[in-house]
Amino acid sequence: MNQNFRRAYHEALCRKTLFIDKHGIPSNADKNNSASTFFAGQIAASIGVPLRTTYFSLRIVQERFELITSRYLENAFKSLNHLRPGKWLFYTVKDRTEVELNRQFDNLECILATNRRLRTMLAGYNIVKPDIMIARVPVEDEEINQKQKIVDDNIATHTQLRKKNSSKPIRHASISCNWIIHSGLSKGVRTETLNLIGNRKGHLPHILAVTAEPLPIRIATLALGTGDIDCVYHFALHELKSAVEKSNNQDQLEMLMTMIEGHRLRDISDLPFDLAS
Repeated sequence: MNQNFRRAYHEALCRKTLFIDKHGIPSNADKNNSASTFFAGQIAASIGVPLRTTYFSLRIVQERFELITSRYLENAFKSLNHLRPGKWLFYTVKDRTEVELNRQFDNLECILATNRRLRTMLAGYNIVKPDIMIARVPVEDEEINQKQKIVDDNIATHTQLRKKNSSKPIRHASISCNWIIHSGLSKGVRTETLNLIGNRKGHLPHILAVTAEPLPIRIATLALGTGDIDCVYHFALHELKSAVEKSNNQDQLEMLMTMIEGHRLRDISDLPFDLAS
C-alpha cells in the first residue's frame, strides 16, 4: 500500500463530506467551540484540498462518510491480499447482505414486532447494526486440497471456512463510522458491541470505530474505557496531531498523546494493516 490510497480517501471526503460554511468553519467542527474550529481548520489546511462553501445535513454527511470509508478500506485491503489471502466482502449498513449477523438482527426485529410480551421484556433494548461490515467468503474444498488432501466428508464437517458446510460469509470486522462524536454516541457504539458479543457464533470479529472528530477529549469518550472497542481510527491523525501541537492546548495534547501512546487511537492508514493481522 502507498500514500496514494490515503490521499484519494481525503480527496473523496473533501468532495463529498468535508465542506465549509460562510464563516469558513469545516463541517466536522463544533462552531461553538474555539478549539474544535481551530483543529478542524488546521486539518483541512494540511490536507490541502480546497473545500466548497455549501451545506449538507449531518445524515447525508454520515452516509457518505460510511460509503467513502468502506471503499477506501476495500481498495487498501485488497493491496494486502498477500498478507491476508482470501475473498473479502465489504458492506455498508444500507446493503442487504447474507452475512449471518445481519440475519440475526433482522430475525430479532421481526420477532419483536410480532411478540408484545417479548417487546415488554426487552423494553429499552437497542438493536444497532454496524455501519460497515467485512466478511470472508468460505472456501471450496478444491482450494483447501490443492497441495495435498486435507479435508473430506469426515474431516472439519462444521467449520464455516468450508463452503461445503456453509455458504454464508464469515464476519471478520464490524466498524462504526462517526463523522463527529456527540453526546450519547459512545453509549450507542458500546450497545452495538454488546449486540455483537451476545449474538456471535464463534470468535468475536474486530470491533473498530472511525471518526473525523477534531477534539481529542471527545474522541477519548469512545477510545478510552473498558476496551470493548479494539481501537479508534482518525481519518487524519497526523494532521490532527500537528494541529493540536500548534495550539499549545496542553489538556487536548495530553489526552491525544495518551490515546496514541496507549494504542487506543491510530490513523486511518493503520486500519487495513490491523484488519490483516
